[in-house]
Amino acid sequence: MAFRPLHDRVLVRRVEEDEKTAGGIIIPDTAKEKPQQGEVVAVGSGARGDDNEIVPLEVKSGDRILFGKWSGTEVKLDGEDLLIMKESDILGILD
Repeated sequence: MAFRPLHDRVLVRRVEEDEKTAGGIIIPDTAKEKPQQGEVVAVGSGARGDDNEIVPLEVKSGDRILFGKWSGTEVKLDGEDLLIMKESDILGILD
């Protein structure tokens, strides 16, 4: 299914973290926190500025991002769990 977010919204796929700590301890699924990193899957056209012009988004498809713990709305598309969030919920782009 093709999906394109509207305006300043971004579709994000969470990036799974390692199941082991740096010390080699395996973390069970029940103790794991949801990852706060993701990959941008699709972006909207941009938000409207004060002058009614469309301001393009700074993120693009394929960017790895960092976002807040409670950011976005969880959706399921084609059996895959994804997040839809506003660009303002994104804390930064990982290089």
